[in-house]
Amino acid sequence: MQELIKKADVLIEAMPYIQKFRNKVIVVKAGGSAMENKEHLQGMLEDVTFMECVGMLPVLVHGGGKSISRKMQEAGIQSKFLNGFRVTCEKSIKVVEQVIKEDVNYDIVKRLTELGATAKTLPGELVFRVEKKVEKDEKTGELLDWGFVGEPVSVDTDLIMPLIAAGIIPVIYPLGTGPDGKIYNINADTAAAAVAKALKVWKLAFLTDVPGLMRNPEDPETIITTIKASQISELKDKGIIKGGMLPKVESMLEALDAGVKKIHIIDGRMPHSLLLEIFTDKGVGTEILRNEQD
Repeated sequence: MQELIKKADVLIEAMPYIQKFRNKVIVVKAGGSAMENKEHLQGMLEDVTFMECVGMLPVLVHGGGKSISRKMQEAGIQSKFLNGFRVTCEKSIKVVEQVIKEDVNYDIVKRLTELGATAKTLPGELVFRVEKKVEKDEKTGELLDWGFVGEPVSVDTDLIMPLIAAGIIPVIYPLGTGPDGKIYNINADTAAAAVAKALKVWKLAFLTDVPGLMRNPEDPETIITTIKASQISELKDKGIIKGGMLPKVESMLEALDAGVKKIHIIDGRMPHSLLLEIFTDKGVGTEILRNEQD
């Protein structure tokens, strides 16, 4: 009987959050090891299905990550990253397209459907218009070129909103179309943030391979549970935020500036971490707030 009562207590704790987020659009970015481990992936998709069941309106954006790296290795193409972004040559973009569309996206939509959710692929090349990513190195002044990597300049919300209104979970992969008509790879974190910005969503959740932002990246006990956007620069200056986390955080700050209410960084390897972060008082990851929020 006590176990049954505990289960009821969990539901009661979740109730105010369910009420608060009902009919609210929430963008979930799936990536990292959560995409590699079938058990972790299944748990994450169960969380997304639960969100739909209780009246929330999830939009799922995913990457391909390690699956792409493996396929490139099989094709004899060396994976190269520059400032946290994958360098994508003409051969690489074909591999990226194949993996993201035919393997990862197909599997996610299939699994969501099997769980009882209504989900549909939304092709990134229709959703995102991009410009080629090039930058100057701050130290050397050298021009950095990522090849077929794009930065979103617009998001076609007219493709996304009808699916949300119909109770369908859009599952978007991070490819975009450039002004030259060619397909470009988009960093999945950047793509998710662009969707969140365009929709001005209530929440944006990043599932990653870390528990959240930590003052000591080697010690999970130093996790920062809540932080304001204005405090992020200090962590960057100290080298706490670096490497692959940099594009994530830059995208997050842009999303907050554009009107997104809250951003969550969650460990996708933890069972049901998405539900624990959103529907419990304590949460399990890092919550980043806009500066004007308490």
